[in-house]
Amino acid sequence: MKNPALNTTARTILRVVLGFLFTAHGWQKFNEWTIAGTQASFGQMGVPAAEIAAPIVAVLELAGGIALILGVLTRPLAILLMLDMLGALFLVHAPAGVYAMNGGYELVLLLAAAALAIALVGPGRVSVDHALFGRKDSKLAVLA
Repeated sequence: MKNPALNTTARTILRVVLGFLFTAHGWQKFNEWTIAGTQASFGQMGVPAAEIAAPIVAVLELAGGIALILGVLTRPLAILLMLDMLGALFLVHAPAGVYAMNGGYELVLLLAAAALAIALVGPGRVSVDHALFGRKDSKLAVLA
């Protein structure tokens, strides 16, 4: 994109909206379903090691979503969140087809694609990563 202002705006909107959605999903696993309920649900869906996977996924989605909103460790967390959604797609949603109303994979595929896009393009100028690592001479500039 040749327009830096539009580039910054697009990255920020995508990162914040995606972060909000992941935060909401993580919050739901802690507060609405509870971790015990999420573990039971994961077990019924056939998720391997549901007792371990459920709290890890809940923390990743809640903390990772907040980090995306702020633009903190954006690229590595976006990759982890993409893998989280691909796991949900292949382990749970794929057999139900495309449509979410039937338990399908449309939402998790979109979330995975958005997380991958953020991992590829980075967090943008309006982020903690850019503030900390945005200098060209920074050894961690890849994070910005």
